[in-house]
Amino acid sequence: MVANLQTMSQENLRLSRAPELAYAPTMDNAPEDSALMLRYRNGDVAAFETLYKRHNDALYRYLLRLCHHRDSAEDIFQEVWGKIIKARESYRPTAKFTTFLYRVAHNCFIDHIRRNKRHMQTVDIEPDTQPDAGEQPEVQTERDLARRRLVAALRDLPDEQRDVFLLHEEASLSLDQIASITGSNRETTKSRLRYAVKKLRIAIDEPVGTS
Repeated sequence: MVANLQTMSQENLRLSRAPELAYAPTMDNAPEDSALMLRYRNGDVAAFETLYKRHNDALYRYLLRLCHHRDSAEDIFQEVWGKIIKARESYRPTAKFTTFLYRVAHNCFIDHIRRNKRHMQTVDIEPDTQPDAGEQPEVQTERDLARRRLVAALRDLPDEQRDVFLLHEEASLSLDQIASITGSNRETTKSRLRYAVKKLRIAIDEPVGTS
């Protein structure tokens, strides 16, 4: 959560994240992302606040699961939004805002890996979840075990497959959008996603034919 939303327009933006991730409610007849970014380009700070609230959780989950290190995810998360702010004056809606946002995030992650390759430390991170009060303990235990297997399987995926899967799962991007972000063609992207899903299903003991 942003400590002070009124300071978002400043170039030295600092963002902080709470440990728990909340899902923003869907708003009917809400303005499109590109329209909000254009309004922000013209000085409407509230438009940026709406954009941030709409995308911050999914972006943070993508980065957290991509790098498996909370501190690294925090740093990249802040860097991404800082770049979005700096790019506001030159922004043109030539593609969906989500494509623009996750291309910046993807590039920031690659740059982070290159800068810190010798000092990278892998730490397993599991999504923060709250137990269902009406759920049986044995069911909750099985779900926790499945979640742990999924996190471990994500960690073991090749980088390209993990990136494609997370862009599809967390950001809900299409194959064409993911291909544009990662610099691959559509068929390669489709193949990487298929292999990733197959490996993850096997890891959590889910039949491959199950949707």
